[in-house]
Amino acid sequence: MRLVVARCEVTYTGRLNAYLPEAVRLLIFKADGSVLVHADAGGYRPLNWMTPPTVIEDGEELIVVRKRAGRTEDRLEIRILELLAEVEHELGEDAGLEKDGVERHLQEALAAVPEAAEPGLRLIRREWPTDVGPVDLMCRDEDDGWVAVEIKRIGTIEAVEQLSRYLEVLQRDPALSACRGILAASEVKLQARTLCEARGLGWVEVDLATLRGEREPELTLFEA
Repeated sequence: MRLVVARCEVTYTGRLNAYLPEAVRLLIFKADGSVLVHADAGGYRPLNWMTPPTVIEDGEELIVVRKRAGRTEDRLEIRILELLAEVEHELGEDAGLEKDGVERHLQEALAAVPEAAEPGLRLIRREWPTDVGPVDLMCRDEDDGWVAVEIKRIGTIEAVEQLSRYLEVLQRDPALSACRGILAASEVKLQARTLCEARGLGWVEVDLATLRGEREPELTLFEA
């Protein structure tokens, strides 16, 4: 991972255009190709970012990050006006995130009744391995098609991005080329719902007590 603190200005062009005027910011370049631009406020969310796969062209005063997006290209230009600090360190293999109790229990409950996420769904395997991490549930639907289910306590844009990465890797396998995805969570944020629908992903809000039979079901699946 490479960390850069610099006075810089940032221009993004692609599906929309955005500009960050000159200021001191933290730039994070991860080994997987992720690039994040942070300010010293705003919590954990970056001001701008690019998700992998990316191509990074690193010049002395200009860093260009490019990513193909269908027939177009997303482009992040970071103009370095003053370099204040820079460090690079190999973090090694990640031990992986241990799911909190709610996510773990949701996964166990949905694995027992996958049809709660979609009628006719049947479980094939939990923690299906991929090169970018395990898919929570791999299932087949009524038409015997593959369905990847990602489970979160709260469904956010980041969860949609994670599910999209899993599908991108899974669909490289000809046998899984038609695999689709569903985001399942106790609560799915409005922005995450919108992004799911834009990307042709399903989303569903599930209640742990309902899955366990402790409450009457009130469950609806939304799909693009």
